[in-house]
Amino acid sequence: MSAVAVKKRSSFGVAEILLWLSVAILVIVVVVPVALIFFNAFWVNGSFNAADTLRILTEGETYEALINSLIIAAGVTIMSTIVGTFFAWLVTRTDLPYKGFMKILFLVPFMLPSFIGALAWKILLSPRAGYINNFLRDIYDFIGIDGPVFNIYSYLGIMCIETMYLFPFVFIQVSGALERMDPTLEESARISGASLFTITRKITIPLVMPSILSGALLIMLYSMAHFGTVAVLGIEVGIFNIPTLIYERIHQSAGNFASIRAGTVLASVLVVTAALIMWLQNRVLSKGRYQIIGGKSFRPVEVKLRGLRVPLFIFCLAYIAFTIVLPTVTIFLVGGLKTYGLPIIWENMTISNYYDVLFTTRQTQDAIWNSITLGLSAALITMFAGVIISYVIVKMKVRGKGILEFLGMLPFSVPGSVIALGVILAWSGKFGINLYNTVWIILIAYIARYMAFSLKANSAALEQVHDSLIEAARACGAGMGQTLKDIVLPLVRPGMIAAFFLIFLPALRELTVSVMLYGTNTRTIGVEIYVLNEDGRTVESAALAGIALLIIVAGQMIIQRLTGVRAK
Repeated sequence: MSAVAVKKRSSFGVAEILLWLSVAILVIVVVVPVALIFFNAFWVNGSFNAADTLRILTEGETYEALINSLIIAAGVTIMSTIVGTFFAWLVTRTDLPYKGFMKILFLVPFMLPSFIGALAWKILLSPRAGYINNFLRDIYDFIGIDGPVFNIYSYLGIMCIETMYLFPFVFIQVSGALERMDPTLEESARISGASLFTITRKITIPLVMPSILSGALLIMLYSMAHFGTVAVLGIEVGIFNIPTLIYERIHQSAGNFASIRAGTVLASVLVVTAALIMWLQNRVLSKGRYQIIGGKSFRPVEVKLRGLRVPLFIFCLAYIAFTIVLPTVTIFLVGGLKTYGLPIIWENMTISNYYDVLFTTRQTQDAIWNSITLGLSAALITMFAGVIISYVIVKMKVRGKGILEFLGMLPFSVPGSVIALGVILAWSGKFGINLYNTVWIILIAYIARYMAFSLKANSAALEQVHDSLIEAARACGAGMGQTLKDIVLPLVRPGMIAAFFLIFLPALRELTVSVMLYGTNTRTIGVEIYVLNEDGRTVESAALAGIALLIIVAGQMIIQRLTGVRAK
């Protein structure tokens, strides 16, 4: 009996060590930076100063940025929700041809960096030099109409570009809900003589409304915190949202206290907004008003499109071609031009830009190397840290583990610019450690930013490992370390691999965090693309963007390959 008690005490001690190690990791990389944001926003010289905070918020520039963020986020949310819901309905509930293939195509924008898409559309639709505008201007001049046809540097331009890349948030959730929905009510309405439009408006859409609202709120959260598209298309004409204004305040004011404090106030607004959006999403998902999945197996009845079948299929292909293929091809073609602005014909093309980016230009070489090493490092560290934290959350019966899940998911709901500003405050000498302008501060920010991805993937894998396997190993005398090494880790390896790539690929194309933290020698691919574009070196920027897209696509292919191998 005493031996069992000793064993329990020992086990409890190891559990406590893992618990507090997990808490320490999350406190260092998450809690301290976020707490410093609020502290610096509301405390001046050690005393609470709400009046000064209110003054910053009511300044013309900051107030305009807040309004711009709301306008852009609202427009993107409405447009993305309409587009995502429509395409989800088409590929799940109709007899559209090649639905499986179309579903894959509609997920492609989810994998591509929106700021590269913004760069492509800037090349195509800028008022003075855009290729499409120049083409249409020649036609308009012939018929006597003057001026550019499209102006991508506008609120509508920004909204349209973000919609192209964010609608999959709604598409994924709504298509999943439609595939699992019991079609009884729809069939009853059809038998009663209701038209397709009436059934869709009064039955189908209301039943999947929680999924529509959940996806819409995610889009609003992302758009409020998005840096890349507004930076590429808005700053040039004075359109700032909160993240771009934070960036301008920090980088143009040499990091003085006034600019840092203004940034923390704006970041606090983003945190509060994100918290409100996440709360609304939880309220939407927690309501059981629409229970659309029954206990019986069924296959929803397909809506016959009849004469609209081929036209809608062509419309879907045209949408993909216009929003994904056209800008992607533009990036590669412009990256191969001898000089930006030349007609895209064979005589003006060269591969020297791509060669220079890969083998000659030191800055682009360093950017590629930094992104790959930062992505690999963040993915490995976060993967293993996520396994430990997930093990405590899922498998251990210790007090206080609930706080781990909250802390681990906090960065997912906090905008990237907030994480970046937080690590600047935490690791720029305040605690005796100055990592500013080094690669290490970007690594810490990546770990904080992507910890939620690791927790989700590893927790899902650990949920599938039955407790009896761990108990059997412990009963045979294996310690916790050996149990983790010989039983748990081999069984959750697929989840670990998934977590690795869920972190590595976003880190490769990341811009919002990196652009706040980079130094002269610590630029990443995303930052280098953005800086080259800002410097007017459009051809080099497009060439590097093309290489980044190739790396991302290669990474996606590796994921599919590994997933296929594991699935066999």
